[in-house]
Amino acid sequence: MTSPRTAIVFPGMGPVAFADVADFMRGDPAARRLIAAADDVLGYSLVDRFQESRSDYSEAAQVAFMVNCVALADWAERTLGVEPSVCVGPSFGGKAAAAYSGALSFEDAVRMTAGLARCTDDYFAHEHRDIVTHSFVRTPEPALREVLAELDERGEWYDLSCYIDHDFYMLSLAERQVEWLQQRVRAIGGLPLYTMRPPMHSAAFRPLRRRAEEEVFDGLRFADPRLPVVDDHDGALLTTGDGVRTMLLDGFVRPLRWPEVVAALRRLEVARVCVSGPDSLFGRVAVTRESFAVTPVNPRLAMMPRPAPVA
Repeated sequence: MTSPRTAIVFPGMGPVAFADVADFMRGDPAARRLIAAADDVLGYSLVDRFQESRSDYSEAAQVAFMVNCVALADWAERTLGVEPSVCVGPSFGGKAAAAYSGALSFEDAVRMTAGLARCTDDYFAHEHRDIVTHSFVRTPEPALREVLAELDERGEWYDLSCYIDHDFYMLSLAERQVEWLQQRVRAIGGLPLYTMRPPMHSAAFRPLRRRAEEEVFDGLRFADPRLPVVDDHDGALLTTGDGVRTMLLDGFVRPLRWPEVVAALRRLEVARVCVSGPDSLFGRVAVTRESFAVTPVNPRLAMMPRPAPVA
């Protein structure tokens, strides 16, 4: 009998306070080593710039999130004995997956993350300023179809950006429609959650994809990954550098489909997932917990005192 397989999951990015990760960034040997390498690429102190950040999604905050995710995967290997057979990085997590899998050198992953942060900020400062992405849960697909049909009848633009679970979605639409959407979701028994700006994962952002490819990806060298990567858009297994590159670029224009990723991991006989990074979503939703044994690998866990080995 083959042993159960493990996947490393690098979560999408949410707001993370510096205080919540400071001890890990300063105390973990892998984190310190990666931060030193990032400082050389960036030309500034990542820790200092992150600590001074006033935005949840500043350039420094994004690079720090990616660095911490990769460092935590290293911690899981050396401390928990994790030996992954595959990795996946939904949404922002794809950046960490590219570095961890070997599709990108760590230095190029830092360049990419910082470059994409600047490119995206500038793009949305001038384009699609009226579009946001709103998330809601407890809304099964038949009920969702009713809401979308009403938007169609009203002549309103929208795009389904994320399929998180079988009743959990993220919808991009005009900001003026958010209050209406929240009311309709509540009326059908759903729960509105939060509104993201800038928006994400929509075919409307093809100009941003082209700009990112020209301005950021042109100087990056992608190699075939040492560890296969599962595409977060359709569950395809990626084993080439070009495949990982396309996945990252397509993140601007294709919806995230987490249930399809879960199904792909199950086909690969994955029984355990280690969610490597600060996570409030992918390791917690029902479709994940009903399919795998979930090990959260986060800065708080990594800095907890561990018993010394018995002689």
